[in-house]
Amino acid sequence: MMGMVDRDEVEFALGPFAVTYEREVAIDFSMAVDSDTQKIVMVRPGLENDMGGFLKPFTSQVWLLLLLSVICSVAALVFLVWAEGKIFGTNPKYIGSKASMWVLQTLTQENTEWLPEGDGGRVVITTWLFASLIFMSSYSGILTAMLTIPKVTIPIDSLSDLVSQTKLPWRLEAGAMIQPYLQYSDDEIHRKGFYLMSGTTPDCWTSRQAIADGQYAVICDQTSIKKVISWDFSTTGKCHTYIGREAVYSNIMMSIAFRRNSSYLPKANKLISILRNTGIFAKWLHNEIGNTTQCLKPPTSDRQEGIEALGLDAFYGLIFLLVGGWIISLLAFLCEYLICYKLKTEPDTPLDE
Repeated sequence: MMGMVDRDEVEFALGPFAVTYEREVAIDFSMAVDSDTQKIVMVRPGLENDMGGFLKPFTSQVWLLLLLSVICSVAALVFLVWAEGKIFGTNPKYIGSKASMWVLQTLTQENTEWLPEGDGGRVVITTWLFASLIFMSSYSGILTAMLTIPKVTIPIDSLSDLVSQTKLPWRLEAGAMIQPYLQYSDDEIHRKGFYLMSGTTPDCWTSRQAIADGQYAVICDQTSIKKVISWDFSTTGKCHTYIGREAVYSNIMMSIAFRRNSSYLPKANKLISILRNTGIFAKWLHNEIGNTTQCLKPPTSDRQEGIEALGLDAFYGLIFLLVGGWIISLLAFLCEYLICYKLKTEPDTPLDE
């Protein structure tokens, strides 16, 4: 439509259109009808089960420190029990295996019967019991809270998030000002937004079903996005779309495009002024996109009331961990069997007690 106005094929085009310097050189614009913002609209993020969810209560640094604590506690316990055995002549056996099993059992809140005889080893045990109690209490509490109130991960909230992922393609509106803005920007992230796009679309309204189905995201004006959201909620009663929080381009003046020196421009400015000052335009816009309140809330508010039953896919991580433990135990058994078989077939080799 902008091209038709520029070629004097039509007197004006309603739009409204974003006012840019390049466009103002070629055509005339009316006074601002409204101001808008370019944002990303995509399929609404939902609750997803994570195979590694049982590891999420703590960061990787905490888990690494826990592993180091287990190793150091076992090493300290073995050394003290061995040293005390040398001093007092008790000669304890299988110190390494007993200490390792004791540390792991107490960490998982299991009962254990073995205790070192010396005071030095018992001091290490007391310290480890206190530390493991705090750790496991914190872990169980955080994990319970995460299962009770699950967190919705929002992978895309800005243009930087959009260009750094590969799962969801995106498109730009054909002929919109956002294309040259991104293409010729000095910012690398903006240029990626143009050169890595999967194509163009006529407008957000045309792509509304594809956006709701998660086929691709679109960068367009917020008013059009709200119109799509209003349509989606009015027709389905659910929210299938989401607006990224960070704007791609802010405070764009939207106006009606006129051919150069059009006699209709002063009359249009007067009419626009009346519609805005009397609140008629704001009321009409609210009626058009008013059914958006529920869907403009964060995705975390989509959680249903009450406790939701967990499906099998929520336990895939634990199942794989269990199966992995079975496989390791089987391999350990085979190694023990082969070693024992080899020692039995060599009578000259003494067996350790």
